[in-house]
Parts: sequence; structure tokens; C-alpha cells
Amino acid sequence: MPVLVMKFGGTSVATPDRIRRAAKRVGVEVSKGYDVIVIVSAMAGKTNELIGWVSETSAMYDAREYDAIVSSGENVTAGLMALTLQEMDVPARSWQGWQVPVKTTSTHSAARIEEILTDSIGAKFADGMKVAVIAGFQGISAEGRITTLGRGGSDTTAVAFAAAFGAERCDIYTDVDGVYTTDPRVESKARKLDKISYEEMLELASLGAKVLQTRSVELAMRYKVKLRVVSSFEEQSDDAGTLVCDEEEIMESNVVAGVAFSRDEAKMTLVSVADRPGIAANIFTALSEGGVNVDMIVQNIAEEGRTDMTWSCPVDQVKHAHVAMKRAAGDGVINYKELIADEGVAKISVVGIGMRSHTGVAAKMFRVLSDEGINIKVITTSEIKISVLIDRKYMELAVQALHDAFELDKAS
Repeated sequence: MPVLVMKFGGTSVATPDRIRRAAKRVGVEVSKGYDVIVIVSAMAGKTNELIGWVSETSAMYDAREYDAIVSSGENVTAGLMALTLQEMDVPARSWQGWQVPVKTTSTHSAARIEEILTDSIGAKFADGMKVAVIAGFQGISAEGRITTLGRGGSDTTAVAFAAAFGAERCDIYTDVDGVYTTDPRVESKARKLDKISYEEMLELASLGAKVLQTRSVELAMRYKVKLRVVSSFEEQSDDAGTLVCDEEEIMESNVVAGVAFSRDEAKMTLVSVADRPGIAANIFTALSEGGVNVDMIVQNIAEEGRTDMTWSCPVDQVKHAHVAMKRAAGDGVINYKELIADEGVAKISVVGIGMRSHTGVAAKMFRVLSDEGINIKVITTSEIKISVLIDRKYMELAVQALHDAFELDKAS
């Protein structure tokens, strides 16, 4: 039988009633002739509650025990989903990550999937089972310990299972009805996209869109897994939601597919460092070792053998950056005058595969921001995106102005 993967997020399984509603959707797909693999998250709020219990119990906790605790929320949901399906006379069984097994690296709370063995679930499908309910977000290390995949890891679990089983499609059920040109809470004219390319979705996810976890899109692109983002709370049709697919499957598209933003950004400038070969490697190695996730990087023009280095990072990593630079200076790796942090910035990005074949997108973006009196602090570009840092107070204005300028409320 063809295999379909269906993933239900925390809001979709927040209560027994919502689990029943999700189970009915699974039953519909079973009636169409699919063998279904259901990936479930913990009930909404449960993972945060478990994390709180860990922090309350141990300030300097053992990461292995942390994973054992926070992964338990998905176990509960998987069991309840399987029971609900059985009550509907749908042959179902639940699996925890270690039972499949989902083999992962040993990096606790941020493990990566290495292999999914399909034999046990495949045998059950052959014996007449119709639904395998898998606890998302978790796996097992080579040492035999439970691991977790990080925030949003159930999306990655779903795509990995779709790739391993050669699924026809992977449906991600969530509290939104698809991928929009921007956040509808910021721009009321935001439009739901029928299709979006893997590359565009990957850029949007990495730039602040919360619909899909970045690693799940990377996996989907690598293994050519068709992803569909759909709502758990609306009536479904065959063309509901947004399909994430190959660029070749999209006949026509706008030059710009969407506007993404991230409000919790900081701009950091290391003032007066030596302008010599290897200095950038020293700086960013120290930041990496200090746990700082650097995004945009700009090196200013050197004067008298000294230069300034600017980068952006999440606001909550500013203190880590200060510690990392002080440690590097203390070790004699770098010397600098001061490290200045601007914690009042936001990142705005326009994304679209159409940029490859159309000129003038950057000029148009910069003109729009200029007309609104918005100063650009940092610029970075890639083949299909342009990102800028601006004062956070102008974030919503910038998103709305760019959405209008690129006519994203209109289909191509």
C-alpha cells in the first residue's frame, strides 16, 4: 500500500478531544487505501512544563536525564492517539523512538537522525496494521540513551520517516492553514501560497518564519519529500494548505515569494581589531565555541592596520558573545578596543527564486525603505534573498511597505 506521513503539532493534540479530531483525519486517509505513519508532538504546553520541572530540580542538570524527561510528553500523546484509533476500529500501534529504532547522534537535546530502521513497522503493515503512531522529537544514541532533536524536532522526525518509507507525501498539521507571504498578524493582506519551493521555504524558515523547522525543510529538499502544510482546525480538500516542492513543479511564481522578519536580533561591532590574515577565523571560532549563532557579517574598511567587524546574532546570545571575546582576548588570540551591542534591531528579508532571473530587487527594496525613512544598518544577500538590519521600532512598517511594493497580495 502507498504510505502517507501525517504529523500533528502540539496544538493539534492539546486535548483528548483534539486527538479524536486528528484521529478522524487519519481514518479518512486510511479509507483511501494508505498505510499511515502518524508523528505526534507533546500536548501543547507539556514540553515547557517538563523543562520547568527539570530546571526546578537541578540547575546544572545532566543532559541525558533532561532528554529522558522532556521526551515523555510525546510518549503520552502517541499512546493516546493509538488508543483513539483503536476505538475507531482502525488497527494502530504506538512506537517510541527507541522501539523503531530512530538512531541518532549522541548530542543530547540537539541530536541528528542518522538512520531509521523500517523493518519492524514494515512487518506490522504487512500483517494488517494500518497506522503506526510514532512519538516525534526523539531517538536513541549509540550508547542506548534516549535523545531529543531540539525544538520543532517532530517536523524533522516526520520528514525523516517519509524519506525512509518512500512516502507519497508528508502532511504537517498545525494551527495555521499554510505558508503565507508574511505573518498575517503583521500584514493583514498576507496571502496564502498554494506552492513554494524547498529553497524559498528553507530561507523563510531560517529567517524567522515559524511554520516549519529549518532542519525538516533541509531533509525534505535532500530526499525530495513532498511537504504539505495544512490546518488541523479547518475542513480539508485535496488542494488545501501549501505544498513545499521542487522549483520545477511551480509553473509561475512572483519574483519575491515572501517577506520574513526576526525581531529578536542584535547587532554587535568589535571595534579596532588587527587587519591581518586569520583574524576573522579567530573571532568567529571563538564565537562558535561560545555558543553564539552568528548570521550577518560585515567587515569595515581598514585604517592604519586596524578594522571593525560587525555581525548579528540573537539577542539572548549577546552576553555569550561578550564572554567569548573576553576569553579570546585573554588567551591572546585577538585584541580589540571594545565590543558594542545594539539590541534594538530587527532583521527583514525578502525571499524569492525569481531573483535569479530578475534584476532590480535590491534597488527596489532599498528605495522602499528609504521612502519610509528607515535607515539600513547592515545588508547581506544570497542568490534568492536580501536581508537587512533596521531599527526594531520600524519592523512592522518595513514588512507592510515591502509587501505592498512587491504586490505579494496578488497571485502571479
